[in-house]
Amino acid sequence: MKAEQGPDLAKAPRTERGRKTLRKLLDAATREFADHGFHDASISGITRRAGVALGSFYTYFDSKDAIFRALVSDMSEDVGRAARQALSPSMGALEIEHAALHAFLSFASENKEIYRIIDEAEFVDPDSYRAHYETIGTRIEERLKAGGDSGEFISGLGAPEAWAVMGMNVFLGLRYAIWSREGDPAFEEIARRANDLLAHGIASSGD
Repeated sequence: MKAEQGPDLAKAPRTERGRKTLRKLLDAATREFADHGFHDASISGITRRAGVALGSFYTYFDSKDAIFRALVSDMSEDVGRAARQALSPSMGALEIEHAALHAFLSFASENKEIYRIIDEAEFVDPDSYRAHYETIGTRIEERLKAGGDSGEFISGLGAPEAWAVMGMNVFLGLRYAIWSREGDPAFEEIARRANDLLAHGIASSGD
C-alpha cells in the first residue's frame, strides 16, 4: 500500500519521520492481518514487522482495533486513488468504466490482501466495511450520472445500477486478480468484456 497516511487516524504525525513511522506501521499491519486474521494478529507482531518500538505504536494508535480501522480506510483510499489515476478528463463514460475496472484489477492483483482484510472488516468493524463500499458505490453512481448527462448512458441511472457495476467489478477482481489461473484472459480483455456488457447487455435481439 502506498498512501502516505490512512484517514481517520486519531493521532496524526507532525513530522516527516513520524509519517514514515506511521506508514511502516500500516504496511506492517497489512501483512500481519493478512497472514493471521484480526483475532490472531498482535500489536507486537505489527511492531516487529515494522521494525519499530512497541511504544511507537501507541504514539499513533490506541489499540489493535484502531489500526485495523485506519488500515481499512487507508486501503479504501488506495482503491479510489488507483481508479482516479487511470482516468482523464478526455475519456468518455464507457471508457472511464473500462479504465477504472482495469485499474482495479491491476491494483487487486498487486495487493491481494485487500480482499481478506476488507471482508474481515464486516465482522471486526462493520462501520468501516459499510463505509468502504458506500464510498465506492457513490463514486460509481456519480460517474454513471455524468454519463447520463453527457448522453452516452441512459438518463436516470442511480444507486441500484452503481451497486450492480460495483458488484461485477468486485467479483471480477476476486476471480481474476485473487483466484487467477493460468490461461485466464488478460485484464485488458476482462475489462473490455465487462464494458461490452455495460454497452450492450446480454439479451438477444432475436435477429
